[in-house]
Amino acid sequence: MEIKNVGGKILFEDASETIAQCLENAVAQNNNLFYAVLRKANLQGAILQGADLWNANLRGAYLWSANLRGANLQGANLQGAVLRSANLRDANLQGADLRSANLRDADLQGANLWNADLQGANLQGANLWNANLRGAYL
Repeated sequence: MEIKNVGGKILFEDASETIAQCLENAVAQNNNLFYAVLRKANLQGAILQGADLWNANLRGAYLWSANLRGANLQGANLQGAVLRSANLRDANLQGADLRSANLRDADLQGANLWNADLQGANLQGANLWNANLRGAYL
C-alpha cells in the first residue's frame, strides 16, 4: 500500500492490506505526510494521534471514531468528511476546509479552528470546549 502526495511522490509505502493500517504505520514512524492524498479513504477507527497531515486532501474521507488527537491538519481539505465521534482534541485545524463535514459527537476540545471553514458542517453534540474558533466560518 502507498500514500502519495499531490505530485504523485510516494510519501510512505509498506505491505499493509488497508490504507488505514498503512497510514497508522506511517504515523507511528513519524513520517511527513504533507499534502498526502487520501480522498474518500476509509479510515474508520484509525489511530492517527499526532499525525502530521498538513495540507492533506481528505475530502470525503470516512474517519468515524478515528483518533486524531493532537494531529496537525492545518490547511487540510476535509470537505464532506465523516468525522463523527472522532477524537480531534487539541488538533490543529487552522484554515482547514470542513465544509459539509459530519462532526457529530466529535471531541474538538482545545482544537485550533482558527480561520477554518465549517459552513454546512454538522456539529450536533460536538465538544467545542476551549476550542479556538476565532475567524472560523460558521
